[in-house]
Amino acid sequence: MFGFLKPGKEAPASKDDPSKDGGTAAPAMAQPSGQAEAAPAARPGWAERLKAGLRATREQLNRSVGGTLGAPIGEVGGQIAGLFGLGRKIDETLFEELETALLAADVGVGATQVLIDNLRQRARKDALTDASQLQTALADAMTGLLAPLAKPLDVGTHKPFVIMLAGVNGAGKTTTIGKLAARFRAEGRSVLLAAGDTFRAAAREQLEAWGERNGVTVISQQSGDPAAVIFDAIRAAQARGIDVVLADTAGRLPTQLHLMDEIRKVKRVIGKAIEGAPHEVLLVLDGNTGQNALAQVKAFDAALGVTGLVVTKLDGSAKGGVLAAIAREHPVPIRYIGIGEAIDDLQPFEPREFVSALFD
Repeated sequence: MFGFLKPGKEAPASKDDPSKDGGTAAPAMAQPSGQAEAAPAARPGWAERLKAGLRATREQLNRSVGGTLGAPIGEVGGQIAGLFGLGRKIDETLFEELETALLAADVGVGATQVLIDNLRQRARKDALTDASQLQTALADAMTGLLAPLAKPLDVGTHKPFVIMLAGVNGAGKTTTIGKLAARFRAEGRSVLLAAGDTFRAAAREQLEAWGERNGVTVISQQSGDPAAVIFDAIRAAQARGIDVVLADTAGRLPTQLHLMDEIRKVKRVIGKAIEGAPHEVLLVLDGNTGQNALAQVKAFDAALGVTGLVVTKLDGSAKGGVLAAIAREHPVPIRYIGIGEAIDDLQPFEPREFVSALFD
């Protein structure tokens, strides 16, 4: 028996993930009599939050390896100086240390070689002598490498536009669905959620919490075939004139061959519901996994034909350079990046904005 969560319920006031502590806000503190309430502090804008979220990766890219890798930037006692410190000359030692820093940030061997070669050419061509000049050159080279991955998702090409989400356990698929639903709703589009993760305990309840919060319908089943749940959801979306269907799937490792076969079946069944669907196959990657994320892109793309990526949890990682590795080794459009749990902490990927947060 399929379950339906009806739209139109009032969303909770909290901006936390509904999967965290029930998604409810803490009660307000009472003010002393006669004392005016303090105005809430303005929330930083996306650029500021992105810069804060990428701090660990930024520090990794600015460290010298002249001493102990991982020591604080500018620590004189450990003879550690920032790679791009003013007054430091551009020499072979600098290039070697920069190469090590890029690899430590999970930029990958191939992308690191491309970037270092670019910097050497730029230094010769423009007669650069100071390391601080090389930082701008590196930012330009990184932006150029990432630029081809910046392709915004257009959900207006089909109705319903079916988005299938995949990924390993814990990458953040269900939370990503909730945030995408909020984004599409804010754009004035109708949304339906399909609870295709019938394996993980509480996955359906988590998705229903997001559905209630966003005022959208969730189609689910207590247990059973995920392909059948998603098929039914698409049929319901067609009948109701829904704009976007977001289909959740259970997390799985690429090495679990029977589960990879299952998700291939889910995709085939979606194609039977609507010819040409799913119109987008989004792979959700945990930014903390570094080079393993690149392996996931290759494996899921081989199985499903991935059309876009969502990179989450970049705020908890010093491995944000993996985006450059993906651009070099297996380029797939990066639709969104996430740097927090608030509902607006998932935003479209903008290479120059991303690189600016890494190097400024």
